[in-house]
Amino acid sequence: MNKVILPPATIGIVGGGQLGQMLALSAKAMGYRIIVLDPTANAPAVQVADEAIIAAYTDESALLQLAEQSDVLTYEFENISLTTLQLASKRAALPQGTKMLALTKNRLREKDFLSQHAIPVANYEAINSPEALKEAVKQIKLPAILKTAEGGYDGHGQWDIGDLDDLAQLLEHWPVTDNQELILEEKINFNRELSVMVTMDGTAAVRTWPIVENEHVNHVLNETRAPAVLSLALESQIQTIATSIAQALNLRGVLGIEMFVQGETVYVNELAPRPHNSGHYSIEATNISQFEGHIRSIVGLAIPPIKLLAPSLMHNLLGTTLLTARQDFIHHPEWHFHDYGKADIKAGRKMGHITVLGNEDVQQLHEWGQQHGEN
Repeated sequence: MNKVILPPATIGIVGGGQLGQMLALSAKAMGYRIIVLDPTANAPAVQVADEAIIAAYTDESALLQLAEQSDVLTYEFENISLTTLQLASKRAALPQGTKMLALTKNRLREKDFLSQHAIPVANYEAINSPEALKEAVKQIKLPAILKTAEGGYDGHGQWDIGDLDDLAQLLEHWPVTDNQELILEEKINFNRELSVMVTMDGTAAVRTWPIVENEHVNHVLNETRAPAVLSLALESQIQTIATSIAQALNLRGVLGIEMFVQGETVYVNELAPRPHNSGHYSIEATNISQFEGHIRSIVGLAIPPIKLLAPSLMHNLLGTTLLTARQDFIHHPEWHFHDYGKADIKAGRKMGHITVLGNEDVQQLHEWGQQHGEN
């Protein structure tokens, strides 16, 4: 068993968004102190932390200060300097290490890692120029999707190439700087998008949350249903994939695995080395939430087997949909309503979410989302 870090130890969180907020709330319920590093003085996680360092994520001295004041470090997003994080790990425990972050920061490295461990992925090629793209489409048949290897989220840094006309347009108006690392991926004709959260606890036991089905609109997660309705063979395949990845990484903290499913065939699309939007339902719907699981894992505590308490639906509140939900909350005692407390409401921005439990309430929330959703 790894060394256990018990309350009232201090957990430093790099990132003050809603994931950091929900991590902080979970950790504080267990008696830990929280320090958050974020450039925004009233960021969601800063609002609930014991202390905050207001500085840019690129500020090396601020990150080292966070480490000095913390017993253990974690992060809520991927775009952190690996070099600075390695320096910080000399001053505070960093159970997640930097290997997983290095892999998941770069789509090419991530795909190579998955392929090396016999995890099924879509066909892909590395791209660094228009000429390389011309050659790659001879191997990766259209339709395909071109992505930046690093950065990009919720559809940013991605270009659909449906046919040769799209290819010609992209080549004529090359969207990135020369030699920027890109990846071309075969576009899977999937019929379902699934995901699963996984971790390893302080005893090295692998724990997985229920496999869920996701619906995206305009590249942004709209709804998550738990559990996904699966054949035993498909469920077994996904559990094997999650366990293999966790053990290969010697995982600490939770990891989100996003998958495309074509019939009974699974392709891993992306890994998220942190709590994930599609795991928010677990706050109310499972005995241990993804956030508590993450904290337990990084401090070395054991985690019991994860159990789903009831079928559930998580609906994201994007942009001004939050305002509608605030007004409707009075009519919906069944809602577990989460408002992240962000200062600025912007179109497409994740402002909060609603979770309900039970089939009847699931259907009603789905219908509410269709009627009031931003999309």
